[in-house]
Amino acid sequence: MYVADLLSRPEVLRLQNYVQHHHSDRLTHSISVSYQSYLWAKKLNLNAQAVARAGLLHDLFYYDWRETKFELGTHAYIHPRVSLRNAEKLTTLSPMERDIILKHMFGATLELPQYRESFLVDMVDNVAALQEYFAPKWHAVKTRFNW
Repeated sequence: MYVADLLSRPEVLRLQNYVQHHHSDRLTHSISVSYQSYLWAKKLNLNAQAVARAGLLHDLFYYDWRETKFELGTHAYIHPRVSLRNAEKLTTLSPMERDIILKHMFGATLELPQYRESFLVDMVDNVAALQEYFAPKWHAVKTRFNW
């Protein structure tokens, strides 16, 4: 409901062509971050619309971050800015949505989030990345030991 307009955009759907955390594509990752952030925001009485929309757009960049290097900083520093610029081309963003996208790498960068919603998306993104990276490894362990 909050992201239907964004999910119909080719610029967003194009994210399925990029690997994110070894075993998932960037669109699947972004949808997961959006949805999980939305659920937590509802439970915590936060702005569910802002976290759903910004969660979907937080990794809106079109390069392989393992191969592309930048002179101006690390991927953790650059890609939120690229994602924000790309998101602003698609839709009008609230100040909160801008902050969520720009600060979602807090911890890897020193960009301190201004809103609780920004911290939420940052945490959900971190958990999603860990789950996506370790899920196949955990499956292999379970298969190996018949768990």
